[in-house]
Amino acid sequence: MKKILTLLAILCTAFGLQAQDTEPPVFKFEKTTHDFGTLKEGPVATYSFKFKNVGKSPLIIQSCSASCGCTIPKWSKDPIMPGKKGTILVKYNTKGRVGTFNKTVYIKSNAKSLKDRFELGIRGTVTPSEKAKTSKKPSPAKH
Repeated sequence: MKKILTLLAILCTAFGLQAQDTEPPVFKFEKTTHDFGTLKEGPVATYSFKFKNVGKSPLIIQSCSASCGCTIPKWSKDPIMPGKKGTILVKYNTKGRVGTFNKTVYIKSNAKSLKDRFELGIRGTVTPSEKAKTSKKPSPAKH
């Protein structure tokens, strides 16, 4: 029994040391926020956040989620190898959302981070479309 426990301890130590030797992947984004400026209401606004894996092991994005349903992130499900580039496409639906916006995309991955997740941000201002402006003319007063 002692031999089995000793062997188990050696194996656990060896696997533990091997796991520590592997350096985690590291995100390096070109930028982490994007300002759309002023947008007309209606179309979907898109922006691609570009990044590079500057770590020494494959980068795996497990999930991306947004702070609201009007913002939709899309990303590659394939691992990004060391030295390779990737993108996270973020779409913001402007329809019915007149005013300023400030949204966050949360990224869960195996990358080295000071937090549990990475955060990307988009912001801007949506102005009413011409169609919306003309359809809101006051109706004539009834006498």
